[in-house]
Amino acid sequence: MGIRRILRVVAIALVASVALTLTPLAFPQGYSLCYTQAANSGARMIRALRSGIIILLIPPLSLCLGAMFLACRKRNQFHQANTQIENGSDW
Repeated sequence: MGIRRILRVVAIALVASVALTLTPLAFPQGYSLCYTQAANSGARMIRALRSGIIILLIPPLSLCLGAMFLACRKRNQFHQANTQIENGSDW
């Protein structure tokens, strides 16, 4: 048990150190340049960016909602099965 716990702590520390090390690489991607470039483009381009954001939001949102629906549906199936077993065992 002691070795597994030590390996788990080492793995968590390794993942955390990699995440903290690679995070600064994401910051200097030129967000200010992207913002100024989008602001200088016309209204048509701004509308295209907004609709693109909405279009890119739809798949992950639908996947999350679908997973929540399935989880609630399965929860109700298991809950009903447990109550039927419990009701039958009262005899």
